Amino acid sequence: MARTVIDLDDSMLAFAQQQLGTKTKRETINRALAIAAGTSADDRARGLAWLREHAGEILDFEVLEDEERSGR
Repeated sequence: MARTVIDLDDSMLAFAQQQLGTKTKRETINRALAIAAGTSADDRARGLAWLREHAGEILDFEVLEDEERSGR
């Protein structure tokens, strides 16, 4: 196994740990890599198609537009 020094976004790492249920940086990164490697282009295309179809049920576009207008 290779050792690599990288800069990580601490808040994104914490969020990933929460989502993945992992405890360490190493476990989190390895789990995320395994998920990314196991996700095919077809899986991503199906997920994107589903999101497009259901976006109106999930996202509040008025809130998003307000956020965009306010520059947040």
